[in-house]
Amino acid sequence: MTLKEEGNSRFLRIVPREKAFYFFTSIGNYTGESAASLKEFMEKINTVSIKSLEFHMLRGDFEKWVTDVLEDKELALDIGRLRRSNLAGDKLRSQLFSAVSRHYEEMVAPPEFRR
Repeated sequence: MTLKEEGNSRFLRIVPREKAFYFFTSIGNYTGESAASLKEFMEKINTVSIKSLEFHMLRGDFEKWVTDVLEDKELALDIGRLRRSNLAGDKLRSQLFSAVSRHYEEMVAPPEFRR
């Protein structure tokens, strides 16, 4: 296994529930949704409320979780660029999903198809 493949498996792992990302719409208002892996996080982007996405994006929560828990600094940088562009609503959902899914697809692609 190459160093890049080892990193990819670390980014793609399922984390313990206590380290999962829990979606809120505001402080104290849990949506009932959580994500314990990059794949699950990617899927939840399309199902959680826009209010939750906007809340967490504004606070930098997605970047922090991706950096601290998934240890994926490259994806965190991409999410940070999105946060600084101040997107909202469906545009935020679309752009966030695009960034995360593109990154995810690159992680799961066979080595010969990766950048």
